[in-house]
Amino acid sequence: MSADRRPDAAATNPTAADPAVPGAASADPPAAATTEPSLPNSIPTVSADLNTTTAGTLPTEPLHLPAARGRAGTCPKCQAPVGAKDRYCEECGQEIGARRVALPRPVDEAGGQAGPSQCESCGGSDHDSDGYCRGCGQLRSQPDRFEADLGAVYLATDRGLSHSRNEDSVAAAVIDGPGGMPGTTVIVVSDGVSSSEDPQAASGAAVRAGVDGCLSALADGDSLEEAVYAGLIAATKAVRAIAKPNGHAPSCTYVSAIVRGYGTGRFEIAHANIGDSRAYWLRTESSASVCPPSQRLTKDDSYAQTLVDFGTDDETAMQHPRAHHLMRWLGADSGAEPAADSCVGTFTTTGPGVLLLCSDGLWNYRPGAGDLAAIATVAERMPAARELVEFALRSGGRDNITVALAPIT
Repeated sequence: MSADRRPDAAATNPTAADPAVPGAASADPPAAATTEPSLPNSIPTVSADLNTTTAGTLPTEPLHLPAARGRAGTCPKCQAPVGAKDRYCEECGQEIGARRVALPRPVDEAGGQAGPSQCESCGGSDHDSDGYCRGCGQLRSQPDRFEADLGAVYLATDRGLSHSRNEDSVAAAVIDGPGGMPGTTVIVVSDGVSSSEDPQAASGAAVRAGVDGCLSALADGDSLEEAVYAGLIAATKAVRAIAKPNGHAPSCTYVSAIVRGYGTGRFEIAHANIGDSRAYWLRTESSASVCPPSQRLTKDDSYAQTLVDFGTDDETAMQHPRAHHLMRWLGADSGAEPAADSCVGTFTTTGPGVLLLCSDGLWNYRPGAGDLAAIATVAERMPAARELVEFALRSGGRDNITVALAPIT
């Protein structure tokens, strides 16, 4: 992401330098790196249903994660006994009841295929877990693109054409239901803030902790809104934890979603966001008579959105030179309350259509939901994810590009 984090007083108070924005609002100074996130205990949400503004609620009975692919109460890998709520087998470490992936893959995964064995700068071969050469500090290079197919969700992240590295991250987990059908899908996308130190470390920590937090809350029987919020809290803490006392504060955006309702004909989606990575509902042409229209589900925490809130139209707001400056983000310097009151929402729909989560490397070129639907709903899901990335590259590829598509059928 090329956005800055609250770069000056005008970014947090548009009236300080922009007469187009009426009123005044002062911003709190950034918090110290040791400040714990002070997110509200209650979850203010914005809900959307098929034809009204009040979402229907699917059953929220406790979700247990047994070893669904092995014998009941046993690890599917080593057959050791596991409890109904165990996340991992104590004998072999196998995750129980969920399939997951995080991209870009760490440099030590996939048999070392995530980067060259030798440092391009000094020729050394010793890299730390974050991919930095222990000899000269050069960051290990990665492939331009990573992809993953979990069946219920399709992921792709690309370096783009202008950046030297990919600072985006994406992670997902699928909890299998009965009969081989997905039970619940969890997705997180994060865009590292390029003006911060080690933004790729922030985004990587955010997506992994976000998925973990959602899964843990679901296993405890929390509602989808509570679970998606728990993931946000976990990501906030994880990103703050990698900061250093000398002001080293990696930062990122965050958007997540949890999908439930497979096999029922009615899907409930809970989503959460901080920053300007987005979630969209995109319907197919064939579902126009039964589904709500394609629409953006999340609200940006950006200077452009602040202008819109004060009455500026979207197109004019996006032309402002500070349009992409963030008002909220995840990081040690994000302030005591990084989340807005509208950071969590729910959306209920039937199919067919797709849920899209993406970084601004995609939506910068095509922000309209209907325009995105024209690409995302006309092909099979992995090819559709690739085509969204290719569209952004053809349009300029000035930023990292990350997409996650979850079919709603």
